[in-house]
Amino acid sequence: MRIDWTEYLNQTINVTMSENYGMTIDPKADTPVYEIVFKTGRLVNAFDDGLLLEADREGQLVKIFIPYTSIKCVEIFDI
Repeated sequence: MRIDWTEYLNQTINVTMSENYGMTIDPKADTPVYEIVFKTGRLVNAFDDGLLLEADREGQLVKIFIPYTSIKCVEIFDI
């Protein structure tokens, strides 16, 4: 199934990344612990290979490119 991302331009999306990020060690279990990475922003463009978001980070506009291969899940707001 393919999604037509252009239907959701200018809406806020929250992307759960498929990669684990920030591996640390749990001293009690002596096993690695992975943090889940989220990217949130306004969808400004959709390309053949990924999505482009805009987000405000500490008063600065940041553009975030997310390749489709890195996306695990997407929540769409402002529908």
